[in-house]
Amino acid sequence: MKVLKKLLAATLVLGCAAANAADMGNAPITLISPFPPGGGTDTLTRMIGSAIGQDQGWNMVVENKPGAGGNLALDATARARPDGHTLVMAQTDNIVLNPWLYNKLSYDTFKDFKPVGPVATSPSVFVVLPESPFKTVGDVVKAAQARPGLVSLGIPGIGGTGDLTGYLWRKAANMELMHVPYRGWGQAFPDLASGRIDMYVGSVASLLPQIRGGKVRALAVVAKERAPALPDVPTFAESGFKTIDQSIWWGLMAPAKTPDDVVATLNQALQKVQSQPELVKKLEDAGYSVLKGTPEDLARQHRADHEIFGKVVQDAGIPKQ
Repeated sequence: MKVLKKLLAATLVLGCAAANAADMGNAPITLISPFPPGGGTDTLTRMIGSAIGQDQGWNMVVENKPGAGGNLALDATARARPDGHTLVMAQTDNIVLNPWLYNKLSYDTFKDFKPVGPVATSPSVFVVLPESPFKTVGDVVKAAQARPGLVSLGIPGIGGTGDLTGYLWRKAANMELMHVPYRGWGQAFPDLASGRIDMYVGSVASLLPQIRGGKVRALAVVAKERAPALPDVPTFAESGFKTIDQSIWWGLMAPAKTPDDVVATLNQALQKVQSQPELVKKLEDAGYSVLKGTPEDLARQHRADHEIFGKVVQDAGIPKQ
């Protein structure tokens, strides 16, 4: 009798799960990447899309829609049919920061999207040339305090996480750094190589090939723990700046009116592949750490970072575009 009761209970659970699972059909599921092919976000999007497609048998298609700091991709997602077949790989530098950086947006960062789930995180990393006299974060602080405004930091765009992290560092260390904005690493590297700038900051995922290739040397990462891909590189907290630990995160978002059962099905598919050891290793080798969670977890992260970085933008006096 006990065995029969257990079998009936298991059957009931499986029946409820099946009832709550949405049928995604045979139509392609488009993952929109807010940046061009070949970049860190594009790589992550394709890794996740490929893994889900293979696991679920779904036709996952990555569509690159770069421009306006990610706003074009977010706008396209907000306007898409809310049936679970259009998702965007949102991240800190667009869905969190853009409302603080742009005067007019065609979408509302909270009202026009429904979180599907967190995907991954990657710390910012400060790098210098291999022969740079700066061996530690402390070396930079001493030089910047001795020569206010003369030590320069290349940043991938005004108002991004690199810019804001540099501001937090300046404030915590009571020093001045000259921020020099670039469109990305490709534009910044010639200036770093020629000595026009002293440092550059970007995500571990974007700079890992350059670090491993010996083009640059990592000083420190911005995270609560060391990056799996850079286990020998200290965090800012280890370097004496315990409050500088805000990593960049990525998460899947859907149009706001996407049904809850569809979102639940997508989240289950995402979390399933995030538990695959081979995918975890691929992500870590590429500079990411898996960030698993529910739609509610992503919603909380979105709201919390919106408030945290909003205060930093305002304190830094960064004007809206």
